[in-house]
Amino acid sequence: MSEITLSPEPRALGKSGLHISPIAWGMWRFGSATVAEGRALIDAAFAAGVTLFDTADIYGFQSVEKGFGDAETLLGRIFAEAPELRARMVLATKGGITPPVPYDSSRDYLTAALDASLKRLGVDHVDLYQVHRPDILTHPEELAATLDAMVASGKVRSVGVSNMTRHQTTALAAFLDTPLASLQPEFSALHLDPMVDGLFDLAMERDYAVLAWSPLGGGRLGDPSTPRGTAVAEALDAAARAHGVSRAAAAYSWIMAHPARVIPIVGTQQPWRIAEAADAFKVTWTRQAWYEVLVAARGEKLP
Repeated sequence: MSEITLSPEPRALGKSGLHISPIAWGMWRFGSATVAEGRALIDAAFAAGVTLFDTADIYGFQSVEKGFGDAETLLGRIFAEAPELRARMVLATKGGITPPVPYDSSRDYLTAALDASLKRLGVDHVDLYQVHRPDILTHPEELAATLDAMVASGKVRSVGVSNMTRHQTTALAAFLDTPLASLQPEFSALHLDPMVDGLFDLAMERDYAVLAWSPLGGGRLGDPSTPRGTAVAEALDAAARAHGVSRAAAAYSWIMAHPARVIPIVGTQQPWRIAEAADAFKVTWTRQAWYEVLVAARGEKLP
């Protein structure tokens, strides 16, 4: 019986020319750390083999008056103390969420948002800039022109989208001169939508990198509270025990085994839990074991 093995080798970020680690680290809860704590987390991610670091201008947001940009600001302070870190990472950020509006992807807003992100980060460019949420009131042609201008300016090396549907993505891509590099949907064994709504198929068809946020189901896989969550956890535990890894590592590996080559964005802010993400590469999946997790996730047998 054929088995699915995972490789820690870098892979292409779509057609951008950049190469990234198969696991990313996300900073949505990063803004409240001290510089020393933040540096320790970054070092832990590097030690786990991570090169793709994912942040956003909204990360750190607590209210309209507080927190917007805090994660980028902290990372900028760390770069100021240790500028050599920037060259070791593929740096991604996002923009377009504007509480309480809630979304704005107009040319003027996104252009200003990018400049504000670069200032907070203390850098002259980012490697990947993603539109964080679809703005229904911005025509995809306008958004495409904005993203193309960002690349032409040298402030952005590649562009992507987050939380867009398949059709929103194809509409945008039709107007872009710069090829989309990435999609960033929610995906886990408890949130299967991108696998069944055509988004992963589009990624494989067009060679987009897939960056999965909330790969542990927002913590629900760690502490399941429903029969479905418990069934998925038990199926993952079977693989975890067989390979001597944690349930989290098994969950990451299950995601990564999909042929869309999904990259989980590890969101933990604990260095030891960042370290255990690398154990995902120890897991080898048989088709039967992988499908057993899927059946548990669906809550019903496959046809």
